[in-house]
Amino acid sequence: MKQKFILVVGAGRSSSALITYLLAEAARFNWTIIVGDISLEAAQNRVGDSLHGKAIYFNIDEHERCRKAIAASDVVISLMPPHLHIRVAKACLIEKRHLLTASYVTDEMKSLDHEVRSNDLLFLNECGLDPGIDHMSAMQVIDSIKIKGGKLITFESFTGGLISGKTDPENPWRYKFTWNPRNVVMAGQGTAKFLQEGEYKFIPYHQLFLRTTPVTVPGFGEYEGYANRDSLSYLDTYGLKGIKTMLRGTLRYKGFCKAWNVLVQLGCCDDTYQMEEVGNMTHAGFVNSFLDNRASASVEEKLIANFSLSPLGEEIMRLRWSGLFSDEKVGLNSGSPAQILEFILNKKWKLKSGDKDFIVMWHRFVYEIGDSLKEIQAHLTVTGDDEVNTAMAKTVGLPLAIAAKLLLEGKIKSRGVVIPVNEDIYKPVLKELSQNGIALVEREIN
Repeated sequence: MKQKFILVVGAGRSSSALITYLLAEAARFNWTIIVGDISLEAAQNRVGDSLHGKAIYFNIDEHERCRKAIAASDVVISLMPPHLHIRVAKACLIEKRHLLTASYVTDEMKSLDHEVRSNDLLFLNECGLDPGIDHMSAMQVIDSIKIKGGKLITFESFTGGLISGKTDPENPWRYKFTWNPRNVVMAGQGTAKFLQEGEYKFIPYHQLFLRTTPVTVPGFGEYEGYANRDSLSYLDTYGLKGIKTMLRGTLRYKGFCKAWNVLVQLGCCDDTYQMEEVGNMTHAGFVNSFLDNRASASVEEKLIANFSLSPLGEEIMRLRWSGLFSDEKVGLNSGSPAQILEFILNKKWKLKSGDKDFIVMWHRFVYEIGDSLKEIQAHLTVTGDDEVNTAMAKTVGLPLAIAAKLLLEGKIKSRGVVIPVNEDIYKPVLKELSQNGIALVEREIN
């Protein structure tokens, strides 16, 4: 069996399950797994003492070194920050190597489609959790409905990366950073676009966290979802032209969104400018920067008055627990409001030893078949093992790892810049995910 090489670039928090899976499969398939990161130590930690792995220094700005690493591989999996995928993609195109990512496909990435197809390559994007498993699990149900003659009227889908019930029980947000903290702080910026009962809906950022959808997952409780990005762009992708409701969103535990909205309205999530004298700034001073200057009132009292909040309400409880009214120094010398907020929250929201995260995904399908109206609700849940082997790492990394294996086995025939909505991708990936305890539970609603 000819030896093959898989290059994984990026050894961050989402890489653990992916690299563990690939190293376990490497002996059977005669693979070598090369893990590259700007931190050689991080790459070495992921490879460990495996005989089938190799850690390398990988810096996307060192073009020649990166080109050689990509040229020496058969498949490249990029777990780098999303804005860097295009640079990896262009190098893969020059070296004629397949590329897989978990990130949203961008217009710039789409523009490579013709060249990618011409070179018989696959650039598979959106093959993680959300986007990724959400696409694949939804398409499995949508295709099954169409096969039996049904017509979709409603499709709603929400996914959240949360914390398990026993983790940090005093945490009123029921949330910690399980993926890129910056992306969490910046989430929802821009305008959410979707279809609702035949009407186009647009929610600007300043309203997003006030307009939520209640979601109940049997056996797991009640949640709230907010609209995520541009649901309309998936109408063609999912083959749902003519549908009445099309909404994709993000799930949080009940109460999260109202408290987060206070931070949004204050201006704490703004990343467009640098604040002054950050080195001397306290947590309370940061919040006070966005409030009027009533000398006799505390920062907490000013915030309560500014937003007409109850002093005993859940919003204040969450903000107080986060330490936002304390005199603790921020600990940064410079930063935008978003960067400072992220740094403050990370003091409480960073996963600690023994913490377990929790993934929950929920789909709702309403369809006509004959003269009948039917509804299917489906959910998927995964709990992490610990603060390293997280549910987020499993659900982001395993779909990519499985797809890479299928590609090297010649079982994926799709080519071009694609996402995993084709049956030759989603069917075998979902089958193996279910063997790893990651599976959708469907139920008919009468």
